[in-house]
Amino acid sequence: MGWITFGIIAAVILIIIFSVTGMYNKLVSFSVRVDNGWAQVDVQLKKRFDLIPNLVETVKGYASHEKSTLEEVTKWRSAAMSSKTPEEAMENNAKLSRAMVNLFATAEQYPDLKANQNFLDLQGQLKDIESKIAFARQFYNDTAMKYNEYVMHFPSNIIASIFHFGQKKYFEIAEADKAVPQVKF
Repeated sequence: MGWITFGIIAAVILIIIFSVTGMYNKLVSFSVRVDNGWAQVDVQLKKRFDLIPNLVETVKGYASHEKSTLEEVTKWRSAAMSSKTPEEAMENNAKLSRAMVNLFATAEQYPDLKANQNFLDLQGQLKDIESKIAFARQFYNDTAMKYNEYVMHFPSNIIASIFHFGQKKYFEIAEADKAVPQVKF
């Protein structure tokens, strides 16, 4: 009788160890996917950051007295580039997007600028990058959703809590940004 009891207890312990190990490994895998998703967003944001100075210089040539609009774009570009966390980057990029909308709204007031080939090329490049950012953001949010679901499901939520796996923030568009009319390229 002793060996049977010992065998059952050993089997239960092994099942628990394998279950905990499996859940932990799945949490790590999901977390890595979320980090990869954010890295993809970050690559596209850096492309946008690199394009903005050229855009600002082009607009400055035609609308130099629109100094506050140009400074706003530059300020939020700098803040977004120096963000320390994905959450901070998300917030600063939302502000940069609002500043960019204002920049393009300003550009609408200058027919010569709107006809400038360099400006049109930069607009086209920005449109392409914005599309890629949207795709990368969707991928990030999808992976964050799967990760967050796993973190919240029982019994993986216990393992997540023990090993400090917290939920990931989604890269969302602020309600105020949804109300801003989109710039037509």
